[in-house]
Amino acid sequence: MSIKLPASVAAFLAADTDRDLDKLSRCFTKDARVQDEHQEYEGLEAIKSWKQRAAARYHYVLEPLRAAVTEKNVRLRARLTGNFPGSPAEFDYTFVLANGKIAQLDIR
Repeated sequence: MSIKLPASVAAFLAADTDRDLDKLSRCFTKDARVQDEHQEYEGLEAIKSWKQRAAARYHYVLEPLRAAVTEKNVRLRARLTGNFPGSPAEFDYTFVLANGKIAQLDIR
């Protein structure tokens, strides 16, 4: 099944798969915020550090399952398989978009 996603979200997923932090950071606005594991990360450097630590710690693979897309929001259900308790597990990624980039990402 193919999931049609806005360009910034599709680019985020591709950069995450490739572990390319520079490409990943270009998906976000300069003042973007990410909330993951009860922590908040604000700004491009904090987001890059968060993603680098998560990839190194969990060695995960993300598989998109389904998405609900509106003009400014994307809710993506994904399965993560990796080195963490409860793996594999499904999570909701809620993206808020602004000017073609990700302004906010909440992972639950």
